[in-house]
Amino acid sequence: MRDADRVFAYGAAAGLLGDLLLGDPRRGHPVAAFGRAAGAMERVLWRDHRGWGALHTAVCVGSATSLAALAGRSVRASRVASVALTAAATWSVVGGTSLGREARAIGGALAAGDMEVARERLPHLCGRDPQALDADGIARAVVESVAENTSDAVVGALVWGAAAGVPGLVGFRAVNTLDAMVGHKSARYRRYGWASARLDDVAGWPGARLTAVLAAVAGSDPRGAVRAWRADAARHPSPNAGPVEASFAGALGVRLGGMLSYAGRVEHRPVLNGGGRAVEVGDIERAVRLSRRVSRLALGVSVAGRLLVNSLRTKGRTS
Repeated sequence: MRDADRVFAYGAAAGLLGDLLLGDPRRGHPVAAFGRAAGAMERVLWRDHRGWGALHTAVCVGSATSLAALAGRSVRASRVASVALTAAATWSVVGGTSLGREARAIGGALAAGDMEVARERLPHLCGRDPQALDADGIARAVVESVAENTSDAVVGALVWGAAAGVPGLVGFRAVNTLDAMVGHKSARYRRYGWASARLDDVAGWPGARLTAVLAAVAGSDPRGAVRAWRADAARHPSPNAGPVEASFAGALGVRLGGMLSYAGRVEHRPVLNGGGRAVEVGDIERAVRLSRRVSRLALGVSVAGRLLVNSLRTKGRTS
């Protein structure tokens, strides 16, 4: 195993363990700092034009990735420092524990019959309009968010970390965060956020497919997960959320999709795994546990994939 491979394997494992034990940093979160900087840049650059939005995307993502690359080079001479940097970057960009905590808090409120608290907490997890949802609707929104964010908040970051080290980890989180800020189809961001949304689709593609595969492997109904993925994923408006949500739906044996409401705008999404039953409150805990299993498997697959690719490259040079 090369030093760089060891650095990623040990650092990513330590960072994922840090997330498991501590959750997100409570103060001075690097992702929050990036969001503030991106917001300041938007105030300077915003025009109702795709070109200006592309410039915003290039400046924000390029700056974050370049700073991460410089940090990696500055500690390259020390394996311990390199592992520590990789661990810190991984801990900062993954968010599986906070995702699970928020989902469980909403599930607990629903189980206690406290709709007010459940509706109050739902915006911490997704952009749905909580006032338009009953208990079952909130539970379905939570399960869908757990599925999608398992890819966005954990698996995608590990895949890019395996491919490009600390710059990959940081760059993926920058892309994903920027998409959440400006990549939606509101009047303000329909043109300006176009580049961020398309870049997020590209960056999220490999992590979403790996998440879907691992959900099928780790779930209680692998065949159902694969069947739902193949039958329904392409009908989803998002090229990456579709495979992930469909695979989770099949793995859990539930039905996802249907009518959604965002800030008063109603959308009718295709039903995923139509043969499944309606989501119940108890399915939130099942989704969180599946997300945890997928995250652990993703670490192993990312490390193994990096080792395999580098081994094949080494053999190619020597042959």
